[in-house]
Amino acid sequence: MKAIHPYLNFPGNTEEAFNFYKKIFGGDFPGGIFRFDGTPDSEKLSVEDKQKIMHMSLPMGPTNMIMATDALPSMGFKVNFGNNMYIYIDAESKAEADKFFAGLSEGGNPEMPMADQFWGDYFGSLVDKFGVQWMIGYSAPKQ
Repeated sequence: MKAIHPYLNFPGNTEEAFNFYKKIFGGDFPGGIFRFDGTPDSEKLSVEDKQKIMHMSLPMGPTNMIMATDALPSMGFKVNFGNNMYIYIDAESKAEADKFFAGLSEGGNPEMPMADQFWGDYFGSLVDKFGVQWMIGYSAPKQ
């Protein structure tokens, strides 16, 4: 396992929150800010929702980062205490990601099966049998 990162869900104010955190902790947003505009099915979103954050991250020291998204009601999400955070595991291989996913899914509720995603990562999410929310991803090295 390379790292574990907190992944936060916000009710539409991710960019505001992360600019606030950036003022406090410094750093920049590696890879940029990804908006919902241009994602699959984004034509179904309002102009406002298209500008919301699909993903962004902020380094917290040399090996850690916080990550986040806007959990949009128009996409069926409602942020409540308890569903506003995931633990993200950055796996070292697809096999390791599959192993973690299978183990954590036992007795739990897989939300999104492990699969290659449109943004290039191998990714899945689940809620374990104790109610803890997990995201597992593998990013192949860039060549």
